Amino acid sequence: MLLELIQLIVNGLVMGAVIALPALGLTLIFSVLGFINFSIAAQMSIGAFAGWLVNTQLHWPLLPVLLVAFVVAGLIGVASDRVALAPMRKRPSSHMALMVAIVSIALNLALENALRFGFGSGLNSFEMPIARDVVIGEIRIGPQQMHNLGIALLVAVLLAAFFTVTRVGKAMRAVADNPDLARLKGIDPAKLSNLATFIGMGLAGIGGALLAIDTSVDPSTGARLLLIIFSASVVGGLTSLGGAVLGALLVGVAAEVSLLAIAPVYQSAVAFVAILAVLLIRPSGLFAGTAGVRK
Repeated sequence: MLLELIQLIVNGLVMGAVIALPALGLTLIFSVLGFINFSIAAQMSIGAFAGWLVNTQLHWPLLPVLLVAFVVAGLIGVASDRVALAPMRKRPSSHMALMVAIVSIALNLALENALRFGFGSGLNSFEMPIARDVVIGEIRIGPQQMHNLGIALLVAVLLAAFFTVTRVGKAMRAVADNPDLARLKGIDPAKLSNLATFIGMGLAGIGGALLAIDTSVDPSTGARLLLIIFSASVVGGLTSLGGAVLGALLVGVAAEVSLLAIAPVYQSAVAFVAILAVLLIRPSGLFAGTAGVRK
């Protein structure tokens, strides 16, 4: 029983690390643009398909695959934002954030069905070397899972450094804190919103590619995790990048450990419970204001 629990915790940490990347993207976009962009699920699938294409057609290895997933998902994210969401944001309305979020759901469905039209609904696999699981004691962890964990943590550290050290990152934090004051200081929020969208959707693309390498890729790759990703961001406070990572790890571990008591088909219910519990106990999120875009 104890070994089974430890194995599930390890699996949950790996799952949480992959979830953390799109959760970081969702949090970044919300912090800078002020709305929840649900099309991030489709961008995960787009990143997964972009990586799958260069891997299976050009036989590119892991790191170039992830770079392609980041760039393609980021560019399509910016383009779709300019076409579908930016015009909505320019309309003055007290319900603007809600309306943009709803449009982003429609955009997500449109992009997902575009992938289905282009690639079909079947499952597709990457061509990656097969290696035996690493056994520590009686705990097993796959090499690809270790890669996913390490890459996700490295990306989170690089993102934290970007917001702490670079001038652009500091400007993005200033826009997130107070757009009007940032504008008075000569910062253009419109340009930074494009960059925030590119980075956020790019992170989702890397997360989708890592998930697909470990399992498979199909047009619903991101949609299956959207609720869990949203739950991780809510638990993290929606404006804290560090909180998004911690929230993802907590939700990932909780979802895996829940398998001791419930069937896998009900695993996503853990995300519902996490959102409900956090909103009842601490409406601003467990880690709101601790670190990240907004401090």
